[in-house]
Amino acid sequence: MSLSPHLTQFLASVHPYDSLPEPDLAALAHVANAVDFATGDLVFSVGEEIEFLYVIASGEVEITDETGVQLSLLGPRNSFGERALLRRDAATRTARAMSPLTLIAIPKKRFFALIQAHGKVERFFDRRRPPPSPKADLNTMPVQRWMTKDPLTCNPDTPIREAARIMRDNRILAIPVTTDAGYEGLVGLRNMSGRVIVEGVSPDLPVSEIMMTDRMTLGPDALVTDALHIMVERSIGSIPIVDGKKLIGIITKTDLTRAQTLSSADFVGRIAKAKTAEAMASVTAAIPQLLSQLVEAGNPHNVVTRLITDIADTATRRLLDLAEEKLGPAPVPYLWLACGSQGRQEQTGVSDQDNCLILSDDVTEKDMPYFAELAKFVSDGLDVCGYFYCPGDMMATNPRWCQPLSVWRDYFQGWINTPNQEAQMLASVMFDLRPIGGDHSLFTDLQEDTLKAASANSIFTAHMVSNSLKHHPPLGLLRGLATIRSGDHRDQLDLKHNGIVPVVDLGRIYALQGQMTKVSTRARLEAAIRQGILSESGGSDLIDAYDLIATARLEHQAAQIKTGAKPDNYLDPSDLSDFERSHLRDAFVVVKTMQSAAGSGKGALG
Repeated sequence: MSLSPHLTQFLASVHPYDSLPEPDLAALAHVANAVDFATGDLVFSVGEEIEFLYVIASGEVEITDETGVQLSLLGPRNSFGERALLRRDAATRTARAMSPLTLIAIPKKRFFALIQAHGKVERFFDRRRPPPSPKADLNTMPVQRWMTKDPLTCNPDTPIREAARIMRDNRILAIPVTTDAGYEGLVGLRNMSGRVIVEGVSPDLPVSEIMMTDRMTLGPDALVTDALHIMVERSIGSIPIVDGKKLIGIITKTDLTRAQTLSSADFVGRIAKAKTAEAMASVTAAIPQLLSQLVEAGNPHNVVTRLITDIADTATRRLLDLAEEKLGPAPVPYLWLACGSQGRQEQTGVSDQDNCLILSDDVTEKDMPYFAELAKFVSDGLDVCGYFYCPGDMMATNPRWCQPLSVWRDYFQGWINTPNQEAQMLASVMFDLRPIGGDHSLFTDLQEDTLKAASANSIFTAHMVSNSLKHHPPLGLLRGLATIRSGDHRDQLDLKHNGIVPVVDLGRIYALQGQMTKVSTRARLEAAIRQGILSESGGSDLIDAYDLIATARLEHQAAQIKTGAKPDNYLDPSDLSDFERSHLRDAFVVVKTMQSAAGSGKGALG
C-alpha cells in the first residue's frame, strides 16, 4: 500500500505536502494508496464514517449535501473529506465520481499526525482566519479594558453640594448617578457649573435636578474607538459603561491618554466641526488610505468596516445639523436612518447611499417641503463626500422614503401581508435600518412590532428565505471556483454579490426568525447561535467562512488602493496561491451548505 513514483511526485507538487521534508513525504507516500473509481461511483455518502483524506489526482468529484444539492465540483489537486475528519464526525456530504477518478487516500491517523507535526499543514486545514497579532491598538480593544471600574457614584437624592465635594476630593470631572435599579444619569462639572453658577440652581437640591439622563452610554463590548469617536464628535469628556442597566465603569478622556489616538478618531473630529460638505469631503477623500492602513495593521474586517462606517455616520449627523442651521428647526420630530451596508455598519472602500426619513405623525402637508429640502441637502452633501447616490433611488430624497411613522407601519405590514417580489426586495433592504440622527424613539416600536409580525407570518418568512437564496457562492471547476464568464470582469470573482451578500442574506433570515434587533451580519450570526437558531458547529463554520471572505475582500481593496487603483469587489483567483484558493473555496462551500439548510427548512446545520 504505497504510491507510485508518479503519484508521489504529483503529491509533492500539491500544497501543503510540498512543504514536507523529503523523509516525511516519503513516509506519507508509503502509507497512502491510490484508489480508482468509475463514473458514478460513490466515494462516500452522508452518514458514513470517513477513514481517509482524499486528494484528487485525476478526474472530477461532485460534492452534494444531504438534500442532493450540489455544493462543489472538484478537480485535480483539490482535497476533500477533511471536514468530517476534523470534526471527528460522520460525513455530512456525499462525494461521487463524475468521471473516471484516481484519488490519493491518506489514512486519517497519518493525516492527524501531519497536522500535529507540521505547522504549515495545520494552518492549511485550519479554515479559520488567523487572529491578528496583539497590539496596543484602540481598534481591537473593548472599553472594559481601559475604563475605570467600580467608579465613585451618588444616588439621585445626593445634594449637589455633596456631589461637588466628592468630585473635588477625588479629582474627577463627572460622577454617575445610580439606584438599586441601576444607572440613572450623570453629573459632570460642566453641567453642574452651568446650572448652579450660571442659572442659580440651589446647591442644596438633589442631583436629580441637574443630572443628564440622556447621556450617551456604551456596553462593555464596545470599542475604545467608539468612545473616542463619541467624545470628539459630541465634545464630551466621559461616557458611562453599562451592562443592561447595571453601571460597570466609566471611560474618560483621561483614560484615553493611556492609549494611542487613531486617525479614524481624527476623521470623526474634523468632520464633526466642518462647516460645509466640501470641508468634509477633504477628510473623507482619505478614507481609502485609512482603510488600507487598518487592513495592513491586521484589524478584523468587522472592526475596519465599523470604523469606516463611523465616519459616514458622523458626516450624516453633521449634515443634518447644517441643514437645520440653514432651514431652521424641524417643524416636527424626525429620524434619519441608514440601510444597506451603512445600516449594517459594514461599509468598505466602495459605498453608495441607502437612507430614509421617518417623520412624526404630527407632520402636515405644509411641513413636507421642509423635509424634502432637508433630505436633498443631506444627500447632496453625502454625494460630495463620496457616498454616491443610490442607483435604485433608495434615499430620503425619494418621497416614498420620507413619510410619517404611520405610513412606514403600513409599508411593513403591506410587505408582510403580500410578499411579492418587490415586497421581498424592499423588506430585505429595510430590515437593515439603523437610526443615525434625530428622534430614535420613532423607530424602537416600529422595529420590534415589525419583527414580531414578520416572524409570525410563515408565508412571508418562506418568501424571504427563497429570496435570500438568489445569490449563489461562486463554486465551479477552476479549483472549485466559478468566475464571471463575460464582460469587464471576466474570469474574476464577485466577492460582494457572490461572497458577502449570501451571508448577509442568511444573517437577515436568522434575525427575522429570532426577532433580533441587531443589524450587523456578524452580530446576527453570533446571536443566532446563542438563540439556538444555528447550531454551535454550523454557526461557527459560517462565521469563519464569512470572516475569511470579508477579509479577502478588504485585503483585495487595500492592495488596489496601494497601487493607486480605485477599490472594487472583483478578485482574479489566479492572483491567489493554491492555499488561498483552497480556503476561499471551502468558505464558499460552507455558505452554500448553510443556504441549502435554510432552503430545506432546517435552518441550523448540525
